[in-house]
Amino acid sequence: MQVDVLEFQVPVENNKTLFVWDIQPCYSEAHVQEQLLAVFSSVGPLYLLKVGLNAPQQPPGFYALVKFYSAAHAAAAQRLTDGQSLFQSTALKVRLSSKRTPHFLFDRPRPLSHARCLGLANHCLGFNGWTSDIIQLTELPAEDGEGEGEGEGGAGEQPTSGHTKTLKFGCLLQLSFPQHGVTTRGAAVVEDSFTCTGPEVFLQKRCRLQKIVREKALVQAFTSVLLILLGNGKVMVELKQADQNTDDQTEGLLQVNEFSWPDVGADEDEAEGEELDLTVS
Repeated sequence: MQVDVLEFQVPVENNKTLFVWDIQPCYSEAHVQEQLLAVFSSVGPLYLLKVGLNAPQQPPGFYALVKFYSAAHAAAAQRLTDGQSLFQSTALKVRLSSKRTPHFLFDRPRPLSHARCLGLANHCLGFNGWTSDIIQLTELPAEDGEGEGEGEGGAGEQPTSGHTKTLKFGCLLQLSFPQHGVTTRGAAVVEDSFTCTGPEVFLQKRCRLQKIVREKALVQAFTSVLLILLGNGKVMVELKQADQNTDDQTEGLLQVNEFSWPDVGADEDEAEGEELDLTVS
């Protein structure tokens, strides 16, 4: 039986990336995106699908980059679609990437964004396949002594208009997969300094930081999860070996990862903006 393991991290391996050529110019870019998404997502969950115009020196038309979380899904998609017309009158050319991946990308894997974690979990497990519960959401003392709250989500003291304010929150969250009997935890801290021009700005920043710290804690929890895809279509959930005993270790504690404000402001992975490198095998 074929088995594939998915992690909640940005896929960088070239055997998970496909390039698509010979897309006819008679369609709009939005139509091409929609049709390719329908075709390739039916094979397995996608990390990324980007469509671009051919270079000026090439015949008119489009090409596309497709990234899967699974190498097995990428290989299956390549076999099923290469040389097929699919949604157009002529055959498409689909190849696996042969672009060499720098070693440092393997050594320092990047976790998925919050939105992508949700998308991958929902695709593989269904919307009822997992749950998350906040164990502790606390306003922490900032370095300048400001921002100390009143326990869990306490309002704290609002500063005078025009003063610089620093808010810092920590969150401990539990992630559960009831059908698989698996539970893990994640934690994060976020901090922001800003000029407070009034109570509305203060409350907006406060709500925004609380939302971000919850999302970061959930992302951190997902990093310990492995999705095991079986050849019969079933999915198993396991934890990485180093995270098997996290429940006992985090009981009553807020073990956190620090995030600066520029880090927590973006919810998209850096790979969204990368250029398409059409290097194939």
